[in-house]
Amino acid sequence: MKNNHKNDRLFCHFLMLNIKEYNNVYQLNLYLGGTIMQDTCYQWAVKRGVSRRDFLKLCTATAAMLGLEASAVPKIVHALENNPRFPVIYLHLQECTCCSESFIRSGHPLTSSLVLDLISLDYMETLMAAAGEQAEAAKKATLEKGEYLLVVEGSVPTAENGIYCTIGGQSTEELLKEAAKNALAVIAYGTCATDGCVQGAAPNPTNAQPVHEIIKDKPVIKVPGCPPIAEVITGTVAHYLTFNELPELTKEGRPKAFYAHTIHENCNRRAFFDMGLFVRDFDDEGAKQGWCLYMMGCRGPVTKNACAITGFNEGTSYPIKSGHPCLGCSEDGFYDKGGFYNQIDAAQFPEKKDYTTLKVGLGTAAGFAVGGGLGTMVGTAAYNSYKQKKAAEGNAADSTADGQTETPKED
Repeated sequence: MKNNHKNDRLFCHFLMLNIKEYNNVYQLNLYLGGTIMQDTCYQWAVKRGVSRRDFLKLCTATAAMLGLEASAVPKIVHALENNPRFPVIYLHLQECTCCSESFIRSGHPLTSSLVLDLISLDYMETLMAAAGEQAEAAKKATLEKGEYLLVVEGSVPTAENGIYCTIGGQSTEELLKEAAKNALAVIAYGTCATDGCVQGAAPNPTNAQPVHEIIKDKPVIKVPGCPPIAEVITGTVAHYLTFNELPELTKEGRPKAFYAHTIHENCNRRAFFDMGLFVRDFDDEGAKQGWCLYMMGCRGPVTKNACAITGFNEGTSYPIKSGHPCLGCSEDGFYDKGGFYNQIDAAQFPEKKDYTTLKVGLGTAAGFAVGGGLGTMVGTAAYNSYKQKKAAEGNAADSTADGQTETPKED
């Protein structure tokens, strides 16, 4: 297979894939029985012009992002210097591709570093340069060889023999089972894959099922979120590549480094919650001052994710920081838990002992029963002061309109 694209580059979703190199991989897959290049991660990176300094920076950033201590950096360096690039198959099932959009914005490590230097992304419909028969041939070669990591985005519609989502004449259930057969492990990426998400919400007309309900004989790592934080998927892959084992998981089957704590525990608005300063309306003074969004329906107290620590778009922000309540998108059945702007019952809080009483206002405390919820809490002194001020301004305006003026009394 002669290659005439020596200097050509194809930009796919902001990722640069070298056509010449891709065709060489395809040639090896097709004629050498799936023998994907034997260079180690470091050797492959050097060939692409990555300096030793940048390579070490990548290893250090990966360790930090995974929450590992400094002593883990030499282990990551050693693994990437000696291990060949790891083959990965990425499937798109019933979904909207928002998870992929998040994935390509990973900052630690950069998706370009992960895709082009650390792993061999042998199949991913939205990013691969090949298409049609060439793409399927590359996928088939990797599936037959085995020993790969399978990443799945999307739910599996099972109603009416899976007719609601088919690819190349096959149902997504058939494609998933075929791809999982020789995989070392499966990463269910996004809430569609871990719980069904909006497709699985009542009445669930396609009978959408999460990956773990279809694949029972392989370890399934759940990475929920709509979309998930990009560093979770890249970090999970980097962990497996480095230590040749799955990361420590929570009881729900999620990477513990990212899903062990609620968003509320590390929220940038947590101090306002503790002081009893809450937003009551999206255009009130509390909203302008960045107060707690609990009374606007925020589900941060009952949602386990790393949004408040890692953030999105290289740590730029996350929904609460941007001024919108958390929707709880990484929790099972979040679409069926009532309106997104309905205040949740404090009885749902994981650690009730922390919230049996709250300070209300500036230095004023008011106790309340957790079972009664925070909805019965009296307004904060600061908020009431603001409302009184606005009311006074309104009255003054009305008086002026009537041709009358009144000098306010001093307190």
